[in-house]
Amino acid sequence: MTEIVLDGVRKAFATRAGRGQPPGETTALDDVDLQLRSGELAVVVGPSGSGKSTLLDLLAGLSSPTAGEIRLDGEPITGPGLNRGVVFQQYALLPWRTAQGNVEFGLEARGTPRAQRRERAREHLDLVGLAGSADRYPHELSGGMKQRVAIARSLAFDPDVLLMDEPFAALDAQTRESLQDELLRLWRRTGKTIVFITHGIDEAVYLGHRVAVLTSRPGRVKDVVDVDLGDRSAGEDVRSSAEFSEHRHRVWSLLQNEVRRAEVSSVG
Repeated sequence: MTEIVLDGVRKAFATRAGRGQPPGETTALDDVDLQLRSGELAVVVGPSGSGKSTLLDLLAGLSSPTAGEIRLDGEPITGPGLNRGVVFQQYALLPWRTAQGNVEFGLEARGTPRAQRRERAREHLDLVGLAGSADRYPHELSGGMKQRVAIARSLAFDPDVLLMDEPFAALDAQTRESLQDELLRLWRRTGKTIVFITHGIDEAVYLGHRVAVLTSRPGRVKDVVDVDLGDRSAGEDVRSSAEFSEHRHRVWSLLQNEVRRAEVSSVG
């Protein structure tokens, strides 16, 4: 079991003094209650500035809540750990290492013997469809291939949870849809608990079995939408189905007012 519970989570950041204003603070997230089930692919969506990436940083242990608590299998998250793998929007690959060397990086931190590191790296490059690119350097890879290496690196050390912060946002539409399908295939094959952050409604509905919708800043959980699209591996165009349109409209309706509020706030 790999259950994640966010209990009354608040995150505030100090702001500098300026233009006659004293120092203060900005609240990114406020009173967030959310339960993420073991083995599910959960998506968090919200308008710009709603605290999506802040939430992922908290889950990763890269930052600590100002108030409240986040628990993984009943234990508070107090910092980074090898039980959580993170995939960022920017690939964060080491340019002096090959694809295989990048995948081995996390295994080195875990003290995995060299021969076992090589074997696991090859296995996971094969898992993401890059078996023939193990010896290529990042500058020799396309954006989609780089992101596949980043995913393989995060999966190779076998984390309980995979955290993904808008990992496909910088990719072209075709590559993005291809990697969405790849992610669903990996999720079905590994059974990992995945938390996926996005600002795209279509992406949220296509990937998520539950979609948590955040309000505009400060981010709160406005609603959690259950998405049932049947077997997404059946080869049908799920995005054109009536069920997809229905779920998309539900998420869009929840976000519409929040986007307007965020725009008004930024102008003010």
